[in-house]
Amino acid sequence: MSTLSIAGLEAEVAGTAILRGIDLQVASGEVHAVMGPNGSGKSTLSHVLMGRPGYTVTGGSVHLDETDLLALEPWERANAGLFLALQYPTEVPGVALRDMLEESARAGGRDVAAVLERMQVEALRIGFDERFLDRPLNVDLSGGEKKRNETLQLAVLEPRIAILDELDSGLDVDALRAVSRRVEAATEESGLGVLAITHYTRLLEELRPDRVHILVKGRIVESGGPELAAELEETGYARFTEDEPKPASEAAADPFADPFA
Repeated sequence: MSTLSIAGLEAEVAGTAILRGIDLQVASGEVHAVMGPNGSGKSTLSHVLMGRPGYTVTGGSVHLDETDLLALEPWERANAGLFLALQYPTEVPGVALRDMLEESARAGGRDVAAVLERMQVEALRIGFDERFLDRPLNVDLSGGEKKRNETLQLAVLEPRIAILDELDSGLDVDALRAVSRRVEAATEESGLGVLAITHYTRLLEELRPDRVHILVKGRIVESGGPELAAELEETGYARFTEDEPKPASEAAADPFADPFA
């Protein structure tokens, strides 16, 4: 049983405050969805939790069980059991998916010899072409294939907590169903805890949330059950933003944002 505990988390990018006090707990086997309008801080939250350079934590704490994640480098956070599925997965020429996963297993003290078989099993399970297993990481893959790739990595690595930054972005209906159901199954099979960041409820139709949190201008303004996501589908974010000034673009404040994404 593991718990990701976020308390009073504040962070800025290039001197601009983005996160303004996030309190959240995600336990093993739970799915928490974070939803919000553009510029609310959703992707910043994922980057800060994983330790991406360029983001400055100005307050609060993040623990995975007793481990202080903010004191660790990104690779140490991964070894501690935290996983981030990127909104825009990075291409890494010269590094094969298989090599990366085998090195990850070695760093975590796991059986390297079992990695290839596990990759083959997971590729079949989510409809990921086996010929991609020895290809350089994400190189020449479509957007949907990259998301299946991220899901395969998650399944093979078996982290304790997974952060999914818009896993549904770029997926067709069949791919969305395949990756969502695989993540949902992991919550039962290995007790995976999930923090799913998304704009839309279509992901949550397959990956059923226990709790839904609305993030606006760097703060969680309301939390509830799955019915809160259903309300957003009907009414949008007007109820949560009508008293707020129009937010600045998060991408504009982020010097690392991909202008072509």
